[in-house]
Amino acid sequence: MTPTRAALLVAATALAPALLLTTPAFATDSTTNAPAVTARADIPVDEMSEDEMSEEELRIAVLRVLADEDSGRAVAREANRALDGTVEDMRGFLETGYRLAQAEDDRVAILRMVGDENSGRAVVREANKALDTNTPEALRGFLETGYRLAQAEDDRVAIARILADPTISDSLRAAAEAAIDGTPEELRHFLEVGQHELGS
Repeated sequence: MTPTRAALLVAATALAPALLLTTPAFATDSTTNAPAVTARADIPVDEMSEDEMSEEELRIAVLRVLADEDSGRAVAREANRALDGTVEDMRGFLETGYRLAQAEDDRVAILRMVGDENSGRAVVREANKALDTNTPEALRGFLETGYRLAQAEDDRVAIARILADPTISDSLRAAAEAAIDGTPEELRHFLEVGQHELGS
């Protein structure tokens, strides 16, 4: 990294997030090893002319994308290409290139889920639907909301199997019955923590 780029990267992380708004990443699921994902940032470039957004502002906006620890390989690759290019290259990255590079990273993340032996049937089914649709919106939608709902479906099946076991303790049965109608987070907590605390 050149000294100029390093200095700009430091400046970019210190600036107010007006140039690039980001949202928190989802927590990684320890059971399925699903990657943490970050929602696509809304980059307010479309509403600005080149005179309104200077070369320095464009560069800082691209550097903020690059500085995001959740940016994948494709996003980092295309951000670096934009930084090495012209003002038009940076604007093009922020307007369209980022979205396409994010879709490439999302596709890789979803393929890993499909190949993960710990992924349940619903997760694999919905992941394959997103891959078959193969639009940036479908891929991102699965990672942002579809995965959580599909995981909840798989978790309910797992809890139903626990309830089908006639040898489980009364306390575990009661906890499983309470959890099965809960939120996706409650389902996951029961499978990751609750059932182990209560034993079988």
